[in-house]
Amino acid sequence: MKNDGYHAAAAAAGANSNTNAALHQRKNAATPRGVGVMCDFYASHALNAEIWDVENRRFIDFAAGIAVLNTGHRHPKLVAAIQEQLGKFTHTAYQIVPYASYVELAERINAITPGDHAKKTTFFSTGAEAVENAVKIARAATGRSAVIAFSGAFHGRTMMGMALTGKVVPYKVGFGPFPAEVYHVPFPVELHGVSMESSLAALQTLFKADVDPKRVAAIILEPVQGEGGFYAAPPAFMQALRALCDEHGILLVVDEVQTGFARTGKLFAVEHSGVIPDLMTMAKSLAGGMPLSAVCGRAEIMDAAAPGGLGGTYAGNPLAVASALAVLDVIEEEKLVERANLLGAKLKQVLEGLRADVPQIADIRGLGAMVAVEFLQPGTRQPDPEFTKKVQAEALKNGLLLLTCGVYSNAIRFLFPLTIEDNLMDEALAILSAAMRTVAADCLLVGRIS
Repeated sequence: MKNDGYHAAAAAAGANSNTNAALHQRKNAATPRGVGVMCDFYASHALNAEIWDVENRRFIDFAAGIAVLNTGHRHPKLVAAIQEQLGKFTHTAYQIVPYASYVELAERINAITPGDHAKKTTFFSTGAEAVENAVKIARAATGRSAVIAFSGAFHGRTMMGMALTGKVVPYKVGFGPFPAEVYHVPFPVELHGVSMESSLAALQTLFKADVDPKRVAAIILEPVQGEGGFYAAPPAFMQALRALCDEHGILLVVDEVQTGFARTGKLFAVEHSGVIPDLMTMAKSLAGGMPLSAVCGRAEIMDAAAPGGLGGTYAGNPLAVASALAVLDVIEEEKLVERANLLGAKLKQVLEGLRADVPQIADIRGLGAMVAVEFLQPGTRQPDPEFTKKVQAEALKNGLLLLTCGVYSNAIRFLFPLTIEDNLMDEALAILSAAMRTVAADCLLVGRIS
């Protein structure tokens, strides 16, 4: 049966089918509304920290494909690596015909992740797949079924990923029921009245009221919550979790999907705490835009799954693996860990300088270049998602692409490529400053009028 809506939209677009307006009309006719799309323009080409749309308007990219492009759009080393692999083969399915680059990347991941114990790594395509397989491995290794996650967490959009995720709208609404044996406790966020001590106490209450710790396979958390608001787990909290896991034979799984590969001023965010996890998941900037994820962990735990229990048709795609090997080279050669700290400090300095003009600023936080600014209403100190949305829109109007985050959607997170040029960073910060001041002044004016 013909999709009359699609054909009508395509016909109406006519010769101007590549304008933003025409593409938007075609998109609405051809794709479901469940795929939420933030921008009303369509990408034509990109380079490092800049994107041009189909009408040749330029935007500075502080979203980086949701933390995927720490090495920027089309880094020449990544392009060359992918082109070289294209000349060899694009797919064999690693489980059918293996290839050396997969093994080499696993060796490198094993070497650079925290801890000097024996490790093994396996590859998948998405962050959600990595999380799903980390749970499978943890259950196989422990013979237990329960998993504990945290409020505000984001671990993916698969059924297990949604079960672990600690935010209902938009990720979980309408999709239940979810897999059983998943429990949540509050994540420590002092700004919202949840101390480290109360979070740990909630764990103990959970063990007394809901699940025997001897039935818990794993505790999973992001060392810095991504979608949840860029809240960093205090090092003492991470250390307490490590001790708790050791006491009860529980595996500690650290989700580094958004935090990994130099974003936080360390190669991995968990390094800020000194804690050694049992399993780590990673994706996003691992392959600089190519679909690749990984689970790395203690060798004896990783070997718990039987042959055939792990894998996937596209898992460890050779083009993505080639890109990932180049990513690791770029991070080292261009000193992106150090650059993350420099860029993050510069951003924080600019944000701090805006406090006097923007009373909505409640918190400026972050490790390295994983920085967020959170807005509360000046009078009530309640979350202010409306102000946040207006700042985002004002910045976008002037060519700067920003993302929001947080359970209340009242924070702006910054995910610019770590390879961004200094002059472009300065231009972006000027746009950001002007947007925040403009919206704050408008709110003040409205308050006076009312």
